[in-house]
Amino acid sequence: MTAAFTIRLDDERLAKLDALAADMDRSRSWIAAKAIESYVELNAWQIAQIKEGIAQADRGEFATDEEVQAVFDKYRTKA
Repeated sequence: MTAAFTIRLDDERLAKLDALAADMDRSRSWIAAKAIESYVELNAWQIAQIKEGIAQADRGEFATDEEVQAVFDKYRTKA
C-alpha cells in the first residue's frame, strides 16, 4: 500500500529536485520517495545501533583498557 502526502520545498530546492529528476529521467515523486526511503533506513539502523550500545553499557559490557589501547595504536599516526 502507498500513501500520498504533501511536502513543502523552497524554490531553490524544488529546482534542484526537478533538475535531478530530469537528469535521471524519473519523476520528482520517485526521487523524493527514494530519498525518504534511504533516510529512514539509515536513521533506523543508526538508532538501533545506539540502542544496542546503550543496552551493552547497561549490562556492563565495556572494552578492556587493552582493547581500547589496541584501537588507539592501530589508528595513531607516527609523527
